[in-house]
Amino acid sequence: MDSVGVAQAQRKRLYDFIRRCVELEEDAEDILQDVFLQLVSTYSVTEPIEHLTAWLFTTARNKIIDWYRKRRNRNVAATNDDLGAPFGMEDLLPDPAQDPERVYASSLFWSEFTEALEKLPENQRKVFVMHELEGKSFRQIAQITGEPLNTLLSRKRYAVLALRGRLQDLYDESETS
Repeated sequence: MDSVGVAQAQRKRLYDFIRRCVELEEDAEDILQDVFLQLVSTYSVTEPIEHLTAWLFTTARNKIIDWYRKRRNRNVAATNDDLGAPFGMEDLLPDPAQDPERVYASSLFWSEFTEALEKLPENQRKVFVMHELEGKSFRQIAQITGEPLNTLLSRKRYAVLALRGRLQDLYDESETS
């Protein structure tokens, strides 16, 4: 099977992966199209990609990170009524333009983070994503969901504790190397 056939065969899995990370279908479709656009431009310029499925998911993950960074910067600039300090995901992720070890560390972190986020209960994940990744204030989330502010704060706290617990080994490992 050629690269285009492999990419088409992985389309649904790739879309499902992206959809778990972003709230709106339209945004997931846009990210998916960006991945395929990059595939077409990369494939036509360089040699064939050896591990295409891994390349597709890595590219999708990077596109999701970029998407959240853009949204977060826009949302943080637009609103100052947040009740909590921003998480600063962009501060945790190394710049991909840096050395290969940092790129690998970024990739490893994002994979572990995504997996840990997927294992959270839906109500905790939703609050965490809306607040930390989309940059919405708790007041905005309360208006969207109809949930009391204290309930949202509690869910976010439990989500942060669970994520910290899941990512602690990775953090400890990075500190020793």
